[in-house]
Amino acid sequence: MDDAVARDLNQLALSRCLDAVVFIDDKNDVIFFNDAAERLWGLPRGEVMGRNVSHLVPLQWRGRHDDFVDTQRRTGVARILGTTREVPVDRADGTRAWGQLALSRAEMGDSIFYAAFVREITDDVRRREQMRILSLVAETTGRIVMVMNNRLEAVYINHAFFEIFGYDPAEMIGKSPFRLILGDAIAGELMDRVADRLKQLPGCTEEVLLSDSSGKGVWVSATYNRVIDSATGEITNIVAVLADITQIKQIEELQRDVLAAVVSDQPLGDVADLICRKVEAIAPGVLTSIITVTEDGLLQPIAGPSLPQNFNAAVEGMAVGPKAGSCGTAAFLGAPVLVSDIATDPLWDDFRWLPLPQNLLACWSVPIKLRSGKVAGTFAFYFTECRSPSPWHEQIVNACIHLCALALERQESQRHIARLASMDSLTGLPNRSEIINLMSDELLRAEALKLPLALLFLDLDHFKDVNDTLGHTTGDRLLVEMSRRLKAQLRTGDVVGRIGGDEFVILIHNCRGDEAARISARLLEYLATPVNVEGLNLSMSVSIGITLFPEHGADAETLLKHADAAMYEAKREGRGKFRFFTEDLNQRVQNRLVLSVALRKAIRNKALKQYYQPQVCIADGSLHGVEALSRWHDPVHGDVPAPRFIALAEEYGLVDGIDEWGVETACAQIAKWRAEGLPVPHISVNLSPLSFRSGTIVDVIAGCMRQHNIQPSDLRVEITERVMMDQHPNSLATARAIETLGVHIAMDDFGTGYSSLSSLARLPIAELKIDRSFMMSLEQDQNSQALATAVVRIGQSLGMSVVAEGVETEAQMALLRELKCHAAQGYLFARPLSIEDFEAWFIARLQQNTRPTASRA
Repeated sequence: MDDAVARDLNQLALSRCLDAVVFIDDKNDVIFFNDAAERLWGLPRGEVMGRNVSHLVPLQWRGRHDDFVDTQRRTGVARILGTTREVPVDRADGTRAWGQLALSRAEMGDSIFYAAFVREITDDVRRREQMRILSLVAETTGRIVMVMNNRLEAVYINHAFFEIFGYDPAEMIGKSPFRLILGDAIAGELMDRVADRLKQLPGCTEEVLLSDSSGKGVWVSATYNRVIDSATGEITNIVAVLADITQIKQIEELQRDVLAAVVSDQPLGDVADLICRKVEAIAPGVLTSIITVTEDGLLQPIAGPSLPQNFNAAVEGMAVGPKAGSCGTAAFLGAPVLVSDIATDPLWDDFRWLPLPQNLLACWSVPIKLRSGKVAGTFAFYFTECRSPSPWHEQIVNACIHLCALALERQESQRHIARLASMDSLTGLPNRSEIINLMSDELLRAEALKLPLALLFLDLDHFKDVNDTLGHTTGDRLLVEMSRRLKAQLRTGDVVGRIGGDEFVILIHNCRGDEAARISARLLEYLATPVNVEGLNLSMSVSIGITLFPEHGADAETLLKHADAAMYEAKREGRGKFRFFTEDLNQRVQNRLVLSVALRKAIRNKALKQYYQPQVCIADGSLHGVEALSRWHDPVHGDVPAPRFIALAEEYGLVDGIDEWGVETACAQIAKWRAEGLPVPHISVNLSPLSFRSGTIVDVIAGCMRQHNIQPSDLRVEITERVMMDQHPNSLATARAIETLGVHIAMDDFGTGYSSLSSLARLPIAELKIDRSFMMSLEQDQNSQALATAVVRIGQSLGMSVVAEGVETEAQMALLRELKCHAAQGYLFARPLSIEDFEAWFIARLQQNTRPTASRA
């Protein structure tokens, strides 16, 4: 083979070599760059050939590279160097690779050439660096890392094992570490359990109590992970990572024991003492104390089991302030206070004599705050050396502060519950239960001393209107002011309490009836003085019921019940009065209660009936409309007059049910008449003023008209002047909402109340009804004639129809005809009739060829 062929073969071999090969000449220029070099540097051969080799060397390495080459040139060595070195390679794409460099030198004439052979070792370098980092992690972590073989013998244990358990890790290699720190039996059971779980899962965790070299218990959270041989599928190694959770367990145990004490309602002092003793057990060298702060800002020690007894006694009653030691200052500032040297810190200037003789040299105090933000106490650590708390101390305090706050809040809640059990939260007066207790005690005393007592039961008149119109906040302020006034009028030894929403009672000792009357009269006048609430001057009256001991009852409940009855009697007689209880009143109250029960049952069972009284047009005798009148016949009480049971319904909150029944029944009846072809122009229903306050009657009317498919002109609503005089904001709104439905409103019994013409113009009234009381003397009394005339003229001037009630004679009809009154209603035409009787009356009237016109006025 000639030399040319040999050179070509050598060059081909070098080009195809798996390692990068780079030749440089005596000027350090690249004269050969093989395929592997192109791949390693990521550069095409054309960009490299002829350029200085430093172009291939990372910038930060170029100086050392040139020195190395120059040194080799000076040595004159003409053979492959005996050493290799690792060099970085910066690729064209910006990534870094690593190569193992071997350098060869050759002389050809006067020229010296170098051949660089670079084997890529990037993956090896990365693995080695990864192993180095993992080794650093394993050796510097605070957790124990153990690698065991499938026989559970240690092949690697890091330094943390010594730090936690006190054993040299080297002594554990080849042995079972768990057998040393647990014993053979327990360790065997543990490792069998772990091995079984790792057969099913790749890893598992459990908490284990171990022992260190001194026998002290150490809680760890141990996580085990298996290593599987990919070829056989068998477990080759187990990697265990153990975290010391002793402190966590200690705090958990502390919290568990304290919470159990709190839940079992142990006294606050016992709970505080438990906290202190538990903390001192897990924080050696610390003396603890828990101090509460009274409402007037004084310190009250409740626990300090390791502090000298005279120390706690001296702290009691000290005031909080900006320079009140650690605890007093922490309570004052609401922030932690650390004094690392009590002997020199100015916060202890006035109190240094207390801790220093006891060798208490440092103190860290943290305020105990309730959820409201109020500082309720302090939790303090005292040290017998000048120092600051450790992170472990801080962790303990963070846990205990919440426990202390919980215990204090529970005590506060218990106190609050006790206060609620006896005191009214709004006014601070005794509540009903406490009043009964006080009365019972006072009655025993009065009976023993033969002394009279008086009980006054007060209720604010129209208080519901204040709440509804001005809001409950205004109502509450009014109640507070009334309670203040009542307390101001008490004699020494008398008791006032709030037993309900706007109900108060006053127990007056050594008081007979005449004095009770004088006191009640004075209270009526005093309480009626206007109260200024949010810029409004409110004049409130009260109704007072009075019972006397022993005349009206021998026990607290009886006296209260009878006084309540007397108070309601005062309300029925006009309010702003006082009334004494009598047996006759008691009987009336009982009868009314029994009747109310029967009425409630009748409403529920729809036992009420509607009767119908015709209204006749005066001009032609046609039917103007009919008024639906409620009637109630009870199997026990017989026929109960409508005024009586309507008043009873309003008193006991039943009137809404009656009004809803009345609207539903009337709508159903007019719809039936329409279906039967009986031309009744409209039907009128009486509604209570109380129904106008809630406003729900509007939805009832609208729903009934839809249900029975009747027109608004088929129905008419009758109200009394009480609606006009009602100051409740919903009353006027309800009346206008009814008018919006298209239903006309009639004013019943007009002229007998206290309404004004301005009120009449304000309400959407379509019809006036002259009260029957005017008809009784219309024929003889000019005043009655004048009043009837005035009502008719008012209605006509306002575009309203006028209906006269109680018409019984032709003479009355003649006068009404002269006045051009629109319609009349009364016994002259018909009494209130049942459905059947009214239909018979109407049909007979039709048969007399007096056809009714469908008046829609």
